[in-house]
Amino acid sequence: MSKKLLSLLFALFVISFGFFDTEQHVSANSINDIPSKYENEINYLIQKEIVEGFPDNTFKPKNDVSREEAATMIGRSLGYNDEKQDTTFSDVPSSSYASGYIASATQNNIITGYPEGVFKPKQTITRGEMAVMISKSFNLQKESDQSFSDVSKSHKYFEYIKEVASSGVAAGYPDGGFKPNKEITREEFSLFVARSLNSEYRVQQESSEDAGNSEVIDEQVVTADYLNVRKGPSTNYGIVGSLSTGSAVSVYEENGNWAYISKGNVKGWVSQSYLIDKPQSSHIIALDPGHGGSDPGASANGLIEKNVVLDVSLTAREYLEDAGIDVAMTRQTDWYPSLDGRVKIAQDKKADAFVSVHANAFGESANGVETFYSASGLSDRAYRSMKLAEFINDRLYKEMDMTDRGVKEAGFRVIKANPLPSVLTEIGFLTNDEDVKKLKTDHYREAAARAIALGVVDYYNWKEE
Repeated sequence: MSKKLLSLLFALFVISFGFFDTEQHVSANSINDIPSKYENEINYLIQKEIVEGFPDNTFKPKNDVSREEAATMIGRSLGYNDEKQDTTFSDVPSSSYASGYIASATQNNIITGYPEGVFKPKQTITRGEMAVMISKSFNLQKESDQSFSDVSKSHKYFEYIKEVASSGVAAGYPDGGFKPNKEITREEFSLFVARSLNSEYRVQQESSEDAGNSEVIDEQVVTADYLNVRKGPSTNYGIVGSLSTGSAVSVYEENGNWAYISKGNVKGWVSQSYLIDKPQSSHIIALDPGHGGSDPGASANGLIEKNVVLDVSLTAREYLEDAGIDVAMTRQTDWYPSLDGRVKIAQDKKADAFVSVHANAFGESANGVETFYSASGLSDRAYRSMKLAEFINDRLYKEMDMTDRGVKEAGFRVIKANPLPSVLTEIGFLTNDEDVKKLKTDHYREAAARAIALGVVDYYNWKEE
């Protein structure tokens, strides 16, 4: 990590710790989770005293951003008065740390509330709402032909999204969409503000020119949270787009540690350090969303296990299919296959491995992820099951930023009475406040899905060695 970083993201994120009004400074050398590929943008914000650091030595890049946090960061960027004051919103009292910024931004028509006269300061903002705030706050490009498959001209945020995209503040996704309803993370919002203030950090919207080699030489999968795609094979070249974790790409040419790739309409050079091989052989993985129908599984804190794991499993299927792996679902809707019936579905669909997805429940203090395998039966099946569990669990606790409870042996019927290499993974505790806070968000459910998919890819690559 660069020694230039002096402190990180206190102003925007500290509210959850309850000490926003107390100055805290953290040495950059002690920060342990800042994404190194974004250090230039974040250092720029630090130098402008827009963001500072967490006193627990973390950046927490994957946590969501609330409306009051976003208003604070925008307010600091525009030099608004931070003095606490009355606002026009019934749920933002003058005692709120963000009241000055919210009042100023309201007066300048940058933010608005809801019809009932509230601001909903704790509500997480979306990419579409971000586009509105950024567009109204900064002098960005006004005209562009930029369009996205999921943002029609009648969309309420169409003009704002077009503006931030055409200005290079925010790029779309490889599938051609913008995902306006997707909740935004701390690192994402920091990038958008840095790009708005400094054009040097903005992304280029046009695709790079072909590298001259039209023949695909390899198929690989992205492992980085956000992988920049550049015009040439080094960080000295401009950015033409980005790819997210789990995206499968075609490789056309290699130059040192760089590869020229394509994914949909995104083409350019990426670092091979953030790519892994796409399994070459054909595979069928059975995904088993636990419980279902009359069996809800665990229920706590407003979540029902059967619904959470079905959502995660269906998303994991998309990632796996993108990586060229066929998926056999034991259920795709809210019904209950018997335990033995789940195994039979996997066998009938000729799956070669089995992953059952669950969410945990115990006491309030229990937290984290864990993955089980069964050591019963043939030793080769047990060993492959253990390896599959290790690959998935290693990805899962990192993607979810949760406690690693490890890989364990257990006798759950769907993995014990199963001739296939099989595991049962627990993606967090519905009874733990911190775990459930994440499992309620689309961001972390998608992270769990990516982790499961990438763990399966790791397993098949290991199997093919």
